[in-house]
Amino acid sequence: MIEARRRRFLAEINVIPLVDVVLVLLVIFMVTAPMLYRGMDITLPQSATNTIKPEQRVVLTVERDRRVFIDKEAVPLGLLQAKLDALRHKNPKVAVFLRADQAVPYGTVVQVMDSVKKAGIVKLGMVTDPLSPHEERIH
Repeated sequence: MIEARRRRFLAEINVIPLVDVVLVLLVIFMVTAPMLYRGMDITLPQSATNTIKPEQRVVLTVERDRRVFIDKEAVPLGLLQAKLDALRHKNPKVAVFLRADQAVPYGTVVQVMDSVKKAGIVKLGMVTDPLSPHEERIH
C-alpha cells in the first residue's frame, strides 16, 4: 500500500513552475513587441520644393438616370472621353473612382469604364458601400 502511494505521487506533474515561466515570457514579449515596430526617431531636413506631389483623385458618378458627373460637374456621355483626356494630360497619374448607382444598366457602366481606359487612365477604382454585419450573414 505504501508503494501505491509513492507511484501516485510520482505520476503527478507539478505545472506551477511551467505557468510561472510562461507568464514571465508573456510579459517579456508584451514589453518588447511594441519596440519592434517602432521606427527610428530622426529629424528630417527641410526643403523649399516638394518632390512628392499629392495624387489627384477624380470621382466619376453615374446616376440612376444615366447622367454622368466628373466630381460635381455634369458631362454628357459623348464628351466624357475628351474631358478625361484633358484630365490625364494635365496630370498623367490621375486616379479615377467610379461611383455608379446599382440601378444603372451594366452596359452604361462598361461604356463609362471604356471611356476611362481609352483616355489612358490606368488607375480606376470602384466605389461601393460595405455590407452591414447582418447582410453578411444572410449572403
